[in-house]
Amino acid sequence: MARLHLFDLDGTLLHGSSAPVEISRQLGLEAETAALDQAIGAGLIGPPEYAAEVRTLWSELTEAHVVAAFEGAPWLARIREVWAAIRNDGDYCAVVSLSPSFFVERLIGWGAHAAYGSRFPALPFTEPVDPAGVLSAAAKVRIADRLCEEFGVARADCIAYGDSLSDKDLFGAVPISVAVNADGHLADISTHSYMGRDLWEAYELVRHAR
Repeated sequence: MARLHLFDLDGTLLHGSSAPVEISRQLGLEAETAALDQAIGAGLIGPPEYAAEVRTLWSELTEAHVVAAFEGAPWLARIREVWAAIRNDGDYCAVVSLSPSFFVERLIGWGAHAAYGSRFPALPFTEPVDPAGVLSAAAKVRIADRLCEEFGVARADCIAYGDSLSDKDLFGAVPISVAVNADGHLADISTHSYMGRDLWEAYELVRHAR
C-alpha cells in the first residue's frame, strides 16, 4: 500500500521562519509579521484575522517580492531529495499550510504531488481576503482526507510532519507523525521528533515504517 507524506510549511520546511515573514522581509515588515506569527501561535488570533492583517501589510506586494522571498527563504536541506525518494518508492507527498497558496504552490516545482495554502486575491491586491478561503488546523485534516481519496490511500497510510498548534489536529488523525523543530503543542502526540536543518534526517525516522 502506498503512503502519503503530509508536510507543514512554516517552521517545518522553513527553519525558524514562515512564508509570511519571508514575504514581509522583502517589504521591510518582517517584525510586524513575526509578531502576528507569535499571536496566532499562542492562539490569540485565528487564521482569518491573521490573513486579513498580513494582506493589509502587503498592500505593495508584487510577484517579484514573492519570488525573492521563496528563493531566499531558510529552507531545510534536501527537501527535493526526500520528495524524489518518496516518489521513487511509489508513495505520495503533499504540503498543506495555512500560508498563502501563491507561495505554497511553488513547491510543486520541487516535487510535491500537491500543495495547498490559504487563498489570497491575485497580486497586486485590489480585493480583501475571503475568510472562507483561509485554512485552519481542522482544514488540514479535511484536505488530507481529500488527498487520501485522490491517491487511493487511507488515513492509516499517512505520515504527518509539523511543528506547532496548527498541526495538532492532523497529528491526532494519522498514525505516524514527525515533530520537526517543534514547540510544546506536539510533544505528547508525535510518534517521532527531529531537531535540525536536514529534512532527510527527519524522513529517515519513518522511511521504512509501514
